[in-house]
Amino acid sequence: MSVSDFMTKKVVTVTPGTPVFDAIDVMKAHNIHRLPVVEEGHLIGLITEGVIQSALPSKATSLSVYELNYLINKTKVSDIMIKDVLTIQPTALLEDAIAKMRTNSVAVLPVLDNGNLVGIITNNDIFDAFLKITGYHEGGTRISVNISKDKSGVIADLSKILADHQMSISTIVVNRKADGTIVEFQVVSKQVIKIRELFEDAGYQVVDAVLTNVK
Repeated sequence: MSVSDFMTKKVVTVTPGTPVFDAIDVMKAHNIHRLPVVEEGHLIGLITEGVIQSALPSKATSLSVYELNYLINKTKVSDIMIKDVLTIQPTALLEDAIAKMRTNSVAVLPVLDNGNLVGIITNNDIFDAFLKITGYHEGGTRISVNISKDKSGVIADLSKILADHQMSISTIVVNRKADGTIVEFQVVSKQVIKIRELFEDAGYQVVDAVLTNVK
């Protein structure tokens, strides 16, 4: 899975000369919290709600309302934008984007392809990706099986059990631990009890079996 699979491709941008008030209006209109700053097709900065908030005069200021409005109206995006912007390539692994965001404590990465802005990936995109990868929206049964270190061919065996009973697998997640491995199957079936019994009858230790996306 790459960044291009989950990034937002229709990117709303502003220019460096955009007044800060106008940038705020653009964010509100599109219900977004950050805007790449583009000049002649090239990314030159990033403006966010947090950056704008930090740049606004404090409530404790002695300036009058008129002086505040004048000051803010004169402020351009280029005056306060982040200039050293972390970016990522569309071909990068999704995990690379997550690691980069976590390491640098940022919630957004503009996506550049040969210097051109082709998308943007945010923490919300990451959350959406996780839900898609786990098959949450499809609903069904999430069943977790505890596997010992020395047992091989487990996924193939469990998959065959489900296939023999005409049950489809949406996703498989493997969680390796020091004392073993948890394998989680998202099964396109709401027969929780039956699936649990099938696995237990085959000699597997079922940790949990629940319905997902219950409405």
